[in-house]
Amino acid sequence: MSTKEKVRERVSVKEIVSIDNEIIVYNDDVNTFDHVIETLIRVCNHSAEQAEQCSLIVHYNGKCTVKTGPYNKLKPQCTKLLEAGLSAEII
Repeated sequence: MSTKEKVRERVSVKEIVSIDNEIIVYNDDVNTFDHVIETLIRVCNHSAEQAEQCSLIVHYNGKCTVKTGPYNKLKPQCTKLLEAGLSAEII
């Protein structure tokens, strides 16, 4: 096995280990666009434009991935989204 092949094998294994989770926000009939946008900016550090786009995707598609990353970093953010009244989960 050449050195080149060994490097490819290490990269492949690393890719499998580094799979991220996602925070999904779901549409509801309670929250206003402004509330969703403000919450995404505050909790997920979205830009105003990104938060607005996510709110529209949630509205028209029923859900949107708003953040990806390791579970332990997403958990506090998802908790804050839920505390703000949004429907969200980590998958």
